Amino acid sequence: MTETAVPQRSAQHRNALAALALAQFICSFAGSNMNVMINDISTDLDTTVQGVQVAITVFLLVMAALMVPGGRLTDRYGRKRCFVAGLAVYAVGALLSAAAPGLGVLILGNSILEGVGTALLIPPVYILTTLLYPDTASRARAFGVIMALGGLGAAAGPLIGGLITTGISWRAAFVFQALVIAVIIVLSRKVVDPLPPDPTRSLDTAGTVLSAVGLVLVVMGILAADNSLWLTLGLLAAGVLVLALFFRSARAKEASGREPLLSLTLFRNRTSNIGLITQNIQWLILMGTSFTVAAYLQVVRHYDAIRTGVVFTAATLGLLLTSLSAKRLATRHSSRTLVMTGFAVCVAGIVLLVALAAAFSTAWAFVPGLVLIGLGLGAMLTPSVTVVQSSFPEERQGEISGLSRCVSNLGSSFGTAVAGTILVSGLTKGAYAAAMITLAVIGLGGLAAAARLPREPRPGDHDVRGAP
Repeated sequence: MTETAVPQRSAQHRNALAALALAQFICSFAGSNMNVMINDISTDLDTTVQGVQVAITVFLLVMAALMVPGGRLTDRYGRKRCFVAGLAVYAVGALLSAAAPGLGVLILGNSILEGVGTALLIPPVYILTTLLYPDTASRARAFGVIMALGGLGAAAGPLIGGLITTGISWRAAFVFQALVIAVIIVLSRKVVDPLPPDPTRSLDTAGTVLSAVGLVLVVMGILAADNSLWLTLGLLAAGVLVLALFFRSARAKEASGREPLLSLTLFRNRTSNIGLITQNIQWLILMGTSFTVAAYLQVVRHYDAIRTGVVFTAATLGLLLTSLSAKRLATRHSSRTLVMTGFAVCVAGIVLLVALAAAFSTAWAFVPGLVLIGLGLGAMLTPSVTVVQSSFPEERQGEISGLSRCVSNLGSSFGTAVAGTILVSGLTKGAYAAAMITLAVIGLGGLAAAARLPREPRPGDHDVRGAP
């Protein structure tokens, strides 16, 4: 390689990383910015808080349900092609949402089309990053940038959404998303796919349908909890049954030599399994806290969109501080230490959110808790992703990337569904505290899982000796 080729390749990587990180930012932004628009959307579209909650949850759920198929499509059609196609579908959904005359069209544009677009574009973000940065140090740095932008999008979504909603309207927030997508499409011209597509790769259609239906039934069961306990139990039981059929189908396909949607061998790596659990709970805490606090501030304390968004600046600053220090933290501490510390700090932040909100009526009461939650999440988002992605060789990056994003977005869905359902059932101080305490208990579960990570990071561990 010539001397001029090295900086040229480095510049290409920087441009590609800018496109990939910005894509993660806007998808995370979409998951949280609607939280500060609850009152505005409810009034404009003549719906309820629960209606907005359903729209947000369905968006996150569509992403989760289709993330694994999206990852598999990258092998067949190419990473860059799926990335650009996802951006285009997302942009159409954003513009349709901006013009929505009612909740149904909003769900079609935001929840369905943006969800499908995200499921197509996010797996390539993580696959391309892994392929473009083969060594551990540069990969950790790249993932640090992407996760920082992703966390920033989720944490700053309420602030940016609040500013746009108050200054213009909630519809302009979706136009903003479309404009950012246009910028990413321009930047994506610099993205180079290191591996050629393989048109012979098949897609397990039956597996796709079973996994999607199963996840939808489970989340919808949670959402129905405040209306009917029997409906909830019925939907959850149906969801578990369909998912069991999915895993049985996958096992049968593997046994017969066919390629299932999701290879069950991915679950034979103990380190990766624990990393996936921590990812799920991290996003559950982030999105659950975001929806619960935002809804409580608007509906109970009657804050407007911008005032609610300003409160969330505390979480944004905390998350930025630790996310941007991801490389330095990774060189000084093991992934296990960082993830455990992150969960401990998040749980402390949730406890503060409950205690100070009960003791004080000022908006400042929410700042210390949100700062701690931001610091904790920023410290552990990158290590968890690195642990999972680095547990498998390059030829399996499409599968594990799809599974990883599916698990994370499923956590986001669970967070909004579980905490949101508890909150909207009463929308009182008691309901707020109950929702937050539930998140804290789940956070302790994440801490217990993180304690089972290897004491020393093993980024090159591709074997399955830790399989149960």
